[in-house]
Amino acid sequence: MTQEAADDPFDDCELDPDAILGTHIFKDVLFTDDTETPVNVLTGETPAHSQATVEEAKEFAASIDADTPQIALPASVETQIETQSKPYTAAAFFHFKATGSLKRHRAYHAAYDSDAFTVDFEADYESGNLTITVDRANES
Repeated sequence: MTQEAADDPFDDCELDPDAILGTHIFKDVLFTDDTETPVNVLTGETPAHSQATVEEAKEFAASIDADTPQIALPASVETQIETQSKPYTAAAFFHFKATGSLKRHRAYHAAYDSDAFTVDFEADYESGNLTITVDRANES
C-alpha cells in the first residue's frame, strides 16, 4: 500500500467524496412531536415510557459522551413496546438510519474524521429533516 492510499480517508469506502460533497437533505428522519408512539388498546393512552418531547430528545442526544455529535432518531413502535423505551434513540449525525445507507454513513464518517473536508449538519426537529453539508477544506 502506498503512503497516498494510507492517507486516503475514503480508502475503505464504497463511495468517493463526490457522492457526498455539497448539501444533502434527509427528510423525515429525526424524532419529532409527530413520531409514532404505541397506544394501549384498552385505555387508548400512550404508555408513560413513550411520552416525550423534542426538547427531551435533543437533550438526551446532546448528553451522549461521544467524539461525534449525536442526533435524536425515532425509535420504532416495536422497540418502544419490547424494551419499554422512549420514542427516540441517539445516533451519530451521519448514522445510516438518517442517511439511508451504510455506504453514505461510511463516506460521511470518513469525511468527518478527515482534515481534508469540513462537515456541518443541521437537525431541524420541527420538520424532521437533517441537512448535511460537506466541502473540501481550504488548502493553504
